[in-house]
Amino acid sequence: MATPMIEAQGLGVKFVRNRRRQLRLRELFIHRGGRQPNAGEFWPLRDVSFAVRPGDALGIVGRNGTGKSTLLRLIAGVLIPDEGKIIVRGKVAPLLELSAGFSNELTGRENVHLVGSLHGLSSSFLKKHFDEIVDFAGEQVSKAIDTPVRHYSSGMKVRLGFSVIARLSHPILLVDEVMAVGDAEFRKKCYVTIERLLADGRTLVLVSHNENDLTRFCNRGLYFEQGKLVTDGTVQDALDAYNGVVRA
Repeated sequence: MATPMIEAQGLGVKFVRNRRRQLRLRELFIHRGGRQPNAGEFWPLRDVSFAVRPGDALGIVGRNGTGKSTLLRLIAGVLIPDEGKIIVRGKVAPLLELSAGFSNELTGRENVHLVGSLHGLSSSFLKKHFDEIVDFAGEQVSKAIDTPVRHYSSGMKVRLGFSVIARLSHPILLVDEVMAVGDAEFRKKCYVTIERLLADGRTLVLVSHNENDLTRFCNRGLYFEQGKLVTDGTVQDALDAYNGVVRA
């Protein structure tokens, strides 16, 4: 059996309401482990274990606030777990929610080069494919490419971010509700791109509320409820579990 691309082992992450999570380390030194549980603490994910094989297309299902996006951030390395561990074997191409790592003060053109270079794309590659990247993002983005990104709509940021991330050769692609933003033409481009990446053997982790997207791309599904992994099976298994709770 192939070595998993992603492994979660007893994974858990803790947040503190209304406080910066970075304070946790300082408090650890002050209290030296003797601090009593804080009523403001909560675990968006806890005791989560699963494995993702090379070439899997995994759909993450659950109601809002059940830890789906938090899981993607753990896989991407944006968050560090408080319990257990997450093992990722391969580079990750992340497109999470409405952020692609853009700087609001830079123009779209400058951000393409910034984000692309941060993910390992060479300057020569970005220059060669710049027009293709912008064309993919659509006419609205093309007209504003030399305008600071702070003036872009959320949809424009997502379209440009997806255009850059889709150029990466990284074996793991994380996608969080990207296809919910944009018109039918952009969604069609997304579908064609994701199908091409999957045909190339990439591993996909997709968070979406759109059942058509999940069943179109995913061969596996995880269903989360209140931070717990309830179902690990086919994507239809996960959707059936989710719909059973929602309709109850």
